[in-house]
Amino acid sequence: MKFDLSIVSKHFPEFTPQQISQFETYAAAIAEWNEKINLISRSDVENLPKRHILHSLAIAKVMAFQPDTTVIDVGTGGGFPGVPLAIAFPETRFLLVDSIGKKIKVVQDCLERLELENAVAIQCRVEQVDRQVDFVVARAVTQLPKFMGWIRKKIKRSGFNDLPNGVLYLKGGDLTEELSSIPEKPQPHPIRSHFDYDEFDQKYVIHVPVKR
Repeated sequence: MKFDLSIVSKHFPEFTPQQISQFETYAAAIAEWNEKINLISRSDVENLPKRHILHSLAIAKVMAFQPDTTVIDVGTGGGFPGVPLAIAFPETRFLLVDSIGKKIKVVQDCLERLELENAVAIQCRVEQVDRQVDFVVARAVTQLPKFMGWIRKKIKRSGFNDLPNGVLYLKGGDLTEELSSIPEKPQPHPIRSHFDYDEFDQKYVIHVPVKR
């Protein structure tokens, strides 16, 4: 299945032709794997460029990772948001984790097809990761207060990016109660301000800085 990724190049004119080609290869690989493993809704495959790849890249509008930044993608599933971000930031190092082995197999295959040398995918729970990183990214894997309990100690306290080290979390809906339950000061960034599509109404990139 061939996908038109012009929606990505429209919003990220700085991406090279090679990067756009990588997004096309990735979309085709996910569609192929989705016939065997339920990664995304099969009725939603045709919307993969907008609702999954562009959605993942909303993080790139909020945070332009500096070279040598380290990032964990928790509950990566089919590689969202980690793979699109690894394409976008080839000098940033990504660790993509998921507890489900067959999903990690998909991501490992995608990384090989894309020849991405800045990303590694492993099967484990994030609690088992024995390293600290600058940022943790994820796409609505659980309630944010619970998520912070999993990853708070995985984040380095000092950083060198424009935003303080912490979490960049993709989630939608009314987040008032959820965000008020976090001791840090989360900052929601509306995705609609970057991508003017109805699909992104009430969807956010939430930056949660770790407490110094």
